[in-house]
Amino acid sequence: MGLAVHLVMRERRPDTWPGILIPRFAPYAGRVHGRLCETSDFLALVDRFARRPWWLGPLDELLNLVEYFVHHEDVRRAVPSEPRELPAGMEAVLWKRLAASRLLLRGHPARLVAPGFGARSFGEPVVTVTGAPGELALFCFGRQAVARVELDGPEAEVAALRAARLGV
Repeated sequence: MGLAVHLVMRERRPDTWPGILIPRFAPYAGRVHGRLCETSDFLALVDRFARRPWWLGPLDELLNLVEYFVHHEDVRRAVPSEPRELPAGMEAVLWKRLAASRLLLRGHPARLVAPGFGARSFGEPVVTVTGAPGELALFCFGRQAVARVELDGPEAEVAALRAARLGV
């Protein structure tokens, strides 16, 4: 229910958007989230989410592809399972979107390596994170525990990156 409410708020409640990034506004977004959880039926939320806002149009993929991928994997990986093999085109798009990972890594310098796609460094990297672009996206969005990646670097820095609060 919480994920459905989050997605509806993201698409239909722009008044709550500042609460995602600015701690000062988080209590308001939290109250809206709580009210929607209490007063909404799950199927109604899914229906509301499925009706895409008119203004999203061509920005839909740019704004939502990575977040929807991450949330889809949240649901899939809630129960231990093998990762799915993504089409190369999807991996390529995810890798392209990871160009903005400096924001997601929140000041933790790292080098992301996606075999077959390339490498990106953010800050003075002391830790290298290697994996498929989808797995790197999960890692950078704070799903370090389920992302199938390899970390290489000094033990203390690797541990700090694994425990860091990453993502938005």
